[in-house]
Parts: sequence; structure tokens; C-alpha cells
Amino acid sequence: MRVKATIAYDGSRFFGFQSQKSTKNTVATSLQIALNSLNIDSKIVASGRTDRGVHATNQVIHFDLPSYWQDFKKLKEHLNQRLFPAIIIKKIEPAFDNFHARFSAKKRAYRYILSTKEPNPFEANYITFVKDIDFKKIEDSINLFKGKHDFRFFQKSANNANSSIREIYRAKVYRFKEYIIIYFEANGFLRSQIRMMVDFLLKIGKSRLTKAELKEQLLCKKQYSSTLSPPYGLYLCRVVY
Repeated sequence: MRVKATIAYDGSRFFGFQSQKSTKNTVATSLQIALNSLNIDSKIVASGRTDRGVHATNQVIHFDLPSYWQDFKKLKEHLNQRLFPAIIIKKIEPAFDNFHARFSAKKRAYRYILSTKEPNPFEANYITFVKDIDFKKIEDSINLFKGKHDFRFFQKSANNANSSIREIYRAKVYRFKEYIIIYFEANGFLRSQIRMMVDFLLKIGKSRLTKAELKEQLLCKKQYSSTLSPPYGLYLCRVVY
């Protein structure tokens, strides 16, 4: 039986989502070990692979259950006993046999959390601290990302995607208490695309780059920036099917 699970995890505790030969300290491997301990031998597939340090509040995965596992509530309890506090299973529900956590997804959304206040060691792994940022410049520039673009200049070179064209449905920046939130929703994202977009916006906010230069990079005329913002403030927050 195929099941869909919604999970949250603290990315600062892992070397990314994807299983790796060099370490067992990944989200996928931790989930696999927990499932195996319950005699569930199934491949885990996620809606997307988050990088080291990137968090998720609503990541979606799928896996297949043997027929004797019928009690989802009990399964959730057993898994959370093994995974907490770094990972939490929020929901487990039945899915169609052809459901695929990655390929069935229609939209994905991420939030990036910034703070301009004095750095706090208890928030260091969860928020990116910035100084002297011009909020209005970021607000004025972020809408350029909306729509369908070739994001070849906003991806890591080792990207395996067949196409670098993606469509961004929503792109906004807003204040929440003492924080600045940057939000992107799209049909998909390239490897490290969001962190490159956020980094470009931060450089605009610090007057190191301009809105006009962002427009040129989106048109693939010239690459003005290829660096990444830190992973700590980034959260996968929504997946739509």
C-alpha cells in the first residue's frame, strides 16, 4: 500500500535530505532506519531534496507499506518515537498506487527568514542575520522573478534537470514582527535556485547590485552573481498536489 506522509525536520542536524555513501546523517537515511526497525522495507521518495542546513515544515514523502500495517496512527507514533526531535511525522495518509511525491507535485513553496536585529545564538541555525538592508529595494525588485524564466544563471552547475525553465507563481517579501520573510512559490526549483535568488536580492538591498542587473541575469544576458545565501533561513513550507 502506498502512503503519503507530511514531515517536518531541523535541517541543521543533517547533511541534507538525500542519502549519501559518506554519512548516515541525512534525513532520508534516518527515515529509512526508522522504517526498517518496524520491518518496513521501502524506498523513500521526497517532493524535493533539501540541501544541508535547509529546513522543512511540510515536506512530503511517499513509501510503500506491507499489508499488515493498517493502523496509520500507531505507525506515526512508532516513527515519531524513533525520529523526534530532529524529525517529526505530521501526517500519514493512504495514496493512490501511482502517487509520486516528486513527480505528482504541482507547486512547491519556500520561505526564507531574515532578521536585522543583533544575532542570537539560539536562532543562528534557523534565521539568516543581515545588517543595513534596504527593504524597499528588495520589495521593488522581487516581482521580476514572477512568471516563466530560464533560470540557468540561478542554479548550481552540477544540476541534473533536463530544463532550466521554471515558472514562479508568487514572489513576495514582507515583514513579520522583527523578521523579514521572502516567499517563493513555483512549479519547481533548480538546485540551490532559491538561495541564489535570495542572495541576489540581498545584494540589491545592500546596493551592491541593481534591479536592472537582476533583469539582465534573468534574461541570461550576463551573470552578475552566482553565490548562495546561507541555508539556515530557508524552509520548504508547502507542496501542492
